[in-house]
Amino acid sequence: MLNSIADAGRALRAGEVTSVGLLDAATAAADRADGVLGVYLTRFREPALEAARRADRELAEGLDRGPLHGIPVGVKDLIAAAEGPTTAQSLVLGDGWGAGVDAAVVARVRDAGGVITGKTTTMEFGCGLPDPSKPFPVPRNPWNTGRWAGGSSSGTASGVATGMFLAGLGSDTAGSIRMPAAFCGVTGLLPTFGRVPRSGCVPLAYSLDRIGPLARTARDCGVLLEVISGHDPADPDSARARFENPAADADLTGLRVGVVREGHFPPDADPALATAFDDAVAVLEELGAETTEVRLPYREEMVAAVVISACCEGMAHHRAELVERWSDFTVAARGLLAAGALVSGADYVQAQRARRVAQAALSELFGRVDVIVCPTASVGAPWFEELVNEFGHQDNEKLFSKLYTPYWNSVANPVLAVPIGSTDDGRPLSMQLAGKLFDDASVLRVGDAFQQRTGWHLRTPDLTAEVA
Repeated sequence: MLNSIADAGRALRAGEVTSVGLLDAATAAADRADGVLGVYLTRFREPALEAARRADRELAEGLDRGPLHGIPVGVKDLIAAAEGPTTAQSLVLGDGWGAGVDAAVVARVRDAGGVITGKTTTMEFGCGLPDPSKPFPVPRNPWNTGRWAGGSSSGTASGVATGMFLAGLGSDTAGSIRMPAAFCGVTGLLPTFGRVPRSGCVPLAYSLDRIGPLARTARDCGVLLEVISGHDPADPDSARARFENPAADADLTGLRVGVVREGHFPPDADPALATAFDDAVAVLEELGAETTEVRLPYREEMVAAVVISACCEGMAHHRAELVERWSDFTVAARGLLAAGALVSGADYVQAQRARRVAQAALSELFGRVDVIVCPTASVGAPWFEELVNEFGHQDNEKLFSKLYTPYWNSVANPVLAVPIGSTDDGRPLSMQLAGKLFDDASVLRVGDAFQQRTGWHLRTPDLTAEVA
């Protein structure tokens, strides 16, 4: 089974498979399971087939656009694609948003020969929880469809896990790439803030939002990051430095790894997490890394800063629609966005000041270590019933207190989520690898080395019973 960009690329160039063949396999997987899993909002069947045929012609003629050439790629429905529409999984966003236009990252994927298969499910405007009362698919977890796929890049993660495409684009404001990657058992990268342009992406919080890749492996995430990184004039926050995927290197001799345990193993953590995390750290040590226990500076303050920033910036963007179309928003999204009205300007400014203090303290810590590792979440994918409180109301806090992703959005560093084990009932568990600003290459190199030694990222869910 060709479930990675690297394997598919080798097979393509050896003449063992065609891009059309890869697309056919991805389409068959979607036809078989998407009715249950809710991966797609829109499928680009004919445009994707045309792109795959074009890739095959170009490769046959000797035109090789790089590792992504001919590879099926899914796109989160916060990110514009010319085939459209971009809905942000919301009744509020008009069909005309981004119509006929590619986001910068989508245009770059096309230029690299990637085959865009369609738009994948998200949570409304990249926040909140699934709301079955709205006319959109509910994204379910491929390991157990009674559980959530995570959000908000839900469909992208689930689609990679089930072979509906080999890689995908997601976005992350407080964990929206890494949480679904963790719950679905795939690899997801939060790039350094500014590494990837966000032009053409529906915003949630301007100072936090980032676009990044999800794929089977760290190496595949690097392939996609190399394509989508770099400055775009429409995004003034985007950096001019382009990214180059590091060479494979399983030798981590001399690498200094800071290990975070404080605050990441609460009493209600899954019983399998501690052993899975310790085993993962041991693998890094076997590869030559030197580990030491560290504490994340201002951890609780940075989680609060993400909440304050996301609420206020989201409220600023959606204020008029919240007033005029309150009931069209999902319950969880409007609750989070409207909370911004309860935060004072002084509180918002103070949160930004605290972020700068924490960034400086973290930079000092990264003077003593090269990479920091910690769990992605204390649990595996939750039952849908766990997403509500005792009164039956959707409850963000109940779940998000179990996630260790928001801290890293506050401080702008690159973070890779990789599978490290499973719960007793087979749900994936995950670890985060964080690096210095713009040192995305190091976290990908470490993730790749870890995955060369382990096989958790190669596990695929058995959907036979679910789709029968």
